[in-house]
Amino acid sequence: MKPPPQGDSEGPYLHQSRSTAAEKAPTSTYAPLLLRSWHTDITYLPVGERGFLYLATVLDLHSRRLAGWAIADHMRTDLVIDAFHAAGRTRGSLDGAIMHTESRSPVHVSGLAAACDAAGVRQSMSAVGSSADNAAAESFNATFKRETLQGRRAFTNEREAWLTAFRWLHRYNTIRRHSRLGQQPPITYEKNTRPTPATLVTAA
Repeated sequence: MKPPPQGDSEGPYLHQSRSTAAEKAPTSTYAPLLLRSWHTDITYLPVGERGFLYLATVLDLHSRRLAGWAIADHMRTDLVIDAFHAAGRTRGSLDGAIMHTESRSPVHVSGLAAACDAAGVRQSMSAVGSSADNAAAESFNATFKRETLQGRRAFTNEREAWLTAFRWLHRYNTIRRHSRLGQQPPITYEKNTRPTPATLVTAA
């Protein structure tokens, strides 16, 4: 099954269904590195014989936490913006962060630029395959598809695709261990690296 074209995120769509996810706004301070560098991307979820859903993600490049995501049956700008706002709700603020996208990505749209400007986020467009940031997003997408599809070509229907994605994405943040995080899940890693009063004084 060939993937759908991803060059025009303002193209036609099937329906208007959309699902987003974010956690509650933080009640404690995050380490500065957790607010500094992000990557946003879109990947497709094959459904049935010819159908597709689309998953937009915002990944913290320091902790590898999936801070925001959205699923829809289109690649219009608002899908990416929904994931972006979900990340903002998770963190409380994205002010001062850098948002990386790959130059060929459908995320490269004016609507996201406006959302970034409003939130105090600087966009960074990188060339294809030129950055470790791109590699992190590509690795995330590849792992997601491999572990959710488990060798199948497509999900049976949209409901199965959405539920499977929801379960996997939750597990990714809370249970799945990462070697680069010392065999900790992203949320556990973040809790263990939150600054204490002593480290805040030292940093100041």
